[in-house]
Amino acid sequence: MSNSQTQAAGGRLPWMTRIAYGLGDTAQNVVWGAMGILTFFYTDYAGIDPAMVGMVMLLSRCFDGVSDVIMGFIVEKTNSKWGKSRPWILWMSVPFAISIVLIYTVPQGSSAMQFAYLFVTYNLCTTVCYTALNLPYGSLSAMMTRASKERDMLSITRMCLSPWGRILSVSATLPLVKVFGDTQMAWVEVMSIWAVVGLVLLIFCFSRCKETVVIEARAKAAKIPVGKALKALAVNPYFWAGMTIWMMQNVIFTITGTILPYYCKYIFSDDTIYGSLYLLETLVTIFVMAVFSPRLLRRFGKRNMSLGGVLICFIGHVIFLLNPTDFGWVVFSCVVRGIGFAPIQSVIFGFIGDAVEYGQWKTRLRQEGLIFSGGSVGTKVGSGLTSALLTGLLSYAGYVSSSAGSVMQSQQVIDMIVSIYMWGPIFVWIVLIVVLYFYELDQKYPEIMRDLVAREARGEM
Repeated sequence: MSNSQTQAAGGRLPWMTRIAYGLGDTAQNVVWGAMGILTFFYTDYAGIDPAMVGMVMLLSRCFDGVSDVIMGFIVEKTNSKWGKSRPWILWMSVPFAISIVLIYTVPQGSSAMQFAYLFVTYNLCTTVCYTALNLPYGSLSAMMTRASKERDMLSITRMCLSPWGRILSVSATLPLVKVFGDTQMAWVEVMSIWAVVGLVLLIFCFSRCKETVVIEARAKAAKIPVGKALKALAVNPYFWAGMTIWMMQNVIFTITGTILPYYCKYIFSDDTIYGSLYLLETLVTIFVMAVFSPRLLRRFGKRNMSLGGVLICFIGHVIFLLNPTDFGWVVFSCVVRGIGFAPIQSVIFGFIGDAVEYGQWKTRLRQEGLIFSGGSVGTKVGSGLTSALLTGLLSYAGYVSSSAGSVMQSQQVIDMIVSIYMWGPIFVWIVLIVVLYFYELDQKYPEIMRDLVAREARGEM
């Protein structure tokens, strides 16, 4: 085993490297955060029919999951002077920046022409450029170090810095659009600013984050048939555990992000307070991750601190059920969720990274790109199905769109909104408690790494 391999197996990464890695996700969220109000831009500034926007989003979802798997295989077969994952951050940073601006340069013309433009530019940005950037970025952590605790610290740093990009773009985009003239061109100018900010941060991430995990026998894995690679993925229980944890994270975000605005509007008669609740929960989560997650990780390990946090969420939400229509109790639920979910959210990518080492140990195939892409597919499926289920339940209850003005919702609709917000999170917490209870890789990891080091010293996988 070479010196670089030894360092990769147990070396401590400098803080600047950790920060640079985290800023890579900040960069993507500066741009991606503004996409949350893309529908508003399409309908109110570009003059696009909402039905057309919905059709583009629906069709694009079908391609998005497939692109993740394809990109996972591409990463596995990449071999450059910068490594497997790292070069994609450099190669895709400029196309990603350009693609986000192109989305907002919708031309005036026929409906067919606008539909084609929306479909092409939206998928160029999300399905192609974002996927080709985000998946290699995620798998890069497994190539920067093989020390589980170091990957956990990378994950903690990433999840502490990531939300600031979204907070910046969500809070500043519309005010800047007003400053620049409140026109479609103003959106193009604002998104150009975010694109440049994202580009600079991505280049910084590329410059400081190096692939130090070099395994000579890995070249053989690039020649593995697709069927064998997928089979190796299927028999890796910790891939499924990590994917489920990642999926549940997106499910709870989808539940609260979708239902809480309705909850504020129809239970408390003020939809503007949603922004304050979102910011409160986000800031609490960031604070707990930054201040407490590293200490909890050192003392209890990834699994135990995550399980403890989820139990806090579960108990806190059960207490919230005692008085779910009181505003103070909703604030309480947001704070509890921010505190309890912070530990598991901070180390989610550590769970995925450890599944890479376990998979190599169990199947003799190292699959960084494929494991991270499979996890990403799971999150998109989870959030997509959850979103469809929630809108379906609201429709079933008889929800009446208020796009044409203020309307009164039936008591059945109000009851449905309250029920979803009451019981949806409980489902998430129970799933996570079960998965984490049976998770044993933290205990097995040191022995697995000793075995892998001995194998690789013999030139084996």
